[in-house]
Amino acid sequence: MKKVILSFICLIGLSISASAQTQNELVGKWMLVKWTKNGRTQNIKEYFKTTSVLQVFQENGDFESRIGSESTYSKWKLTKNDSELVIVDSMVSITSSIDYFDAKKRVITTPEMGTFEYKKIPDAE
Repeated sequence: MKKVILSFICLIGLSISASAQTQNELVGKWMLVKWTKNGRTQNIKEYFKTTSVLQVFQENGDFESRIGSESTYSKWKLTKNDSELVIVDSMVSITSSIDYFDAKKRVITTPEMGTFEYKKIPDAE
């Protein structure tokens, strides 16, 4: 019985630390590098009129979406199991499933828009 309880406590600890790690890795600046919709790669420059499509996540939950020189501001959060990213502003909430995520690459899918692949970039860029 002690082994079961100890295993359960270890699993909870790993879950909490993995969640904190995921949130810490998400903080920073991410550039859109690929967009796929209905199985077809979309032209980022043609749609957004720029190749500079960035998402900026801050530790306090602030979120900035930069498309070229224009910015919009919202809040972000991850679901408890880190399977979804939620962007919320005063008018709308957008939930994306997290398909892949590590310290340098993030792939998310939104049913209406498709799959987006981002790479993390240093703040100097």
